[in-house]
Amino acid sequence: MTKYIFVAGGVTSSLGKGIISASLAKLLQERRYKVTIQKLDPYINVDPGTLNPYEHGECYVTEDGAETDLDLGHYERFLNTPTSQNNNVTTGRIYQTVINKEREGAYLGKTVQVIPHITDEIKRRIQLLAEKEDFDIVITEIGGTVGDIESLPYLEALRQMRRDLGPENCLCILLTLVPYLSAAKELKTKPTQHAVKQLLQAGIQADILVCRTEHQLTKELKQKLALFCNVDYKSVIEAIDADTIYDVPLLMLRQKLDVRVLKKLKMKTSTTPELIAWKEFLWKLKNPAEEVKIGLIGKYNELPDAYKSIYEAFVHSGAYNECNVKVVSIHSQVIEAGEVEEHLKDLHGVLVAPGFGERGVEGKIEAINFVREAGIPFFGICLGMQCAVVEFARNVARLKGAASTEVKSRTQSPVIDLMNDQKKVKKMGGTMRLGSYKCKLEKGTIAQKAYGRQEVSERHRHRYEFNNKFKKDLKKAGLVLSGTNPDTKLVEIVELADHPFFVGVQFHPELRSTPEKPHPLFVAFVKAAMKYKADNEKA
Repeated sequence: MTKYIFVAGGVTSSLGKGIISASLAKLLQERRYKVTIQKLDPYINVDPGTLNPYEHGECYVTEDGAETDLDLGHYERFLNTPTSQNNNVTTGRIYQTVINKEREGAYLGKTVQVIPHITDEIKRRIQLLAEKEDFDIVITEIGGTVGDIESLPYLEALRQMRRDLGPENCLCILLTLVPYLSAAKELKTKPTQHAVKQLLQAGIQADILVCRTEHQLTKELKQKLALFCNVDYKSVIEAIDADTIYDVPLLMLRQKLDVRVLKKLKMKTSTTPELIAWKEFLWKLKNPAEEVKIGLIGKYNELPDAYKSIYEAFVHSGAYNECNVKVVSIHSQVIEAGEVEEHLKDLHGVLVAPGFGERGVEGKIEAINFVREAGIPFFGICLGMQCAVVEFARNVARLKGAASTEVKSRTQSPVIDLMNDQKKVKKMGGTMRLGSYKCKLEKGTIAQKAYGRQEVSERHRHRYEFNNKFKKDLKKAGLVLSGTNPDTKLVEIVELADHPFFVGVQFHPELRSTPEKPHPLFVAFVKAAMKYKADNEKA
């Protein structure tokens, strides 16, 4: 029988429920259990696809094309296995399903209510993962904070599942905060006590407390928490602030979080987590032999979470190359304001990030023009690739009025244009080219050498594409079309042969990078930046 673990948060948001869930899952996976993680989001949007990156951070795309919460990126990076649309459930999706069923007459004329209809749909979604892939353990992260009105239906569904399945099959972890008051010079347990009390008001007793803290919890303080929160002493787990999120699995291993969970679920603890590859990654991450500075030119730089997967991909590829990648965040509108050389001349590489809309596009194009002419390694992702095509078309191929129709709807040379199947789309949510598609690589190109094979599969999220009407002109001018979709002939990758590293990709390679399997294009890009730095130091 599948076991269910729920991770809820108390006191405040942003404590790291996703990281704790992913760390626990990693430890259980190392013990040879088949584990997956699911996120329940309390907002009424059907998915994050239509949310502004400033509002919600990046929209993470799964293999099957679901637009999901960025926490699913953490799940995949820690477990090294893909998630699907079933791993992210929103209140909007729950209510949409129930309302559609009501319209179809599925409830036989009964009054549709939060209990039992909404909670039944929540439980169905939670258990759907186990039914589809026969997991030993399903970890479910409940978004928001205990006490939020929006989270109440999820907590009620949890209460019902604990009642129906029993405590040996359904466990609740409460991640909470133990703040340090510098004036009093002591840690305070009262906020955690209140969070546990609020959870009890929903009919749920926390089985394990994971306590975020800046300072170590003393034995006396843990005993106090155990007494007042009605948990056993060994189930008070310290989660002290870490240097990096990738330290957390090892910290939780030392705290024996996985042991406590398995004992409460009456599961075997015979296999000890080795985490050999994880420890090797961490050692390389913390002991770099070199350092490079790479500029990240984007439109949403004020919120680092808007490019979360890109930052993490640099961590993975940097560790692989035993190099500390110092990412320099540069807003594309700053470049539009002038002094492009001043901002970019001291960098060892430049990545032009994804995005939507007209704002800041010309700044990206100016930056690409500078790095192309200066021979600085360049990597463009999605909109970054499209800007590279526009820049090349304008300044090398000399195509008059070259632009993307996303920015300029009427132009003489629309080298980037709206995809044919997007031209009749009216609704914005879930209608882009989403999910994994094949890409065939030209032999001997930068991309093919990086991947080490000639056919790959990558995840997409876009409406605009390379306009094949200009393929001949751009190839003649020297643009290498190194990757195309074998079915649609959509150009996926462009390169320049006479450049240290100049690659633009229509897809999102950052979504498939993990600590144990860094993405080959990021690895090659960092390597190129290291070589550029070394060559310039010699000169």
